[in-house]
Amino acid sequence: MQPLLDPRPPVSPLEPSGYAADEVRAMQRAVGNIFARWGVTDWEAAVILGGISAKTFRRWREGAYGRDNRDLADRLSLVLGIHRALRVIFREPATGSAWMRQANADLGGLTPVEVLLRGGMGDLERLRRYLDSVRAFSG
Repeated sequence: MQPLLDPRPPVSPLEPSGYAADEVRAMQRAVGNIFARWGVTDWEAAVILGGISAKTFRRWREGAYGRDNRDLADRLSLVLGIHRALRVIFREPATGSAWMRQANADLGGLTPVEVLLRGGMGDLERLRRYLDSVRAFSG
């Protein structure tokens, strides 16, 4: 009996993060742009992204991305999901960006950015789930 050939096309080799390197670079570029829209400082970005240095984040904006890991890649993915949810909920992108700095009773009176500044992966996940639930009820 001959072995079956896998009909799927080959995929890029995965890095230790579990993501292909080009995917992580694309996420880093996108998250840098998203943070600029949200008014997130380099220091805030460093906290939200799990404690990278603000200097490292500044290097990203210059195109020097360096090494990544699974925690960072997962955080980048969650930020992208939050951004996507905001784009669905708010027709005007600027309104969604402004929402990130507005106190929210559903978030204990904190702004979404303040929630993210707690620095935990769970805080990113919490905001993502919250926005997904808002999307479910608004669509």
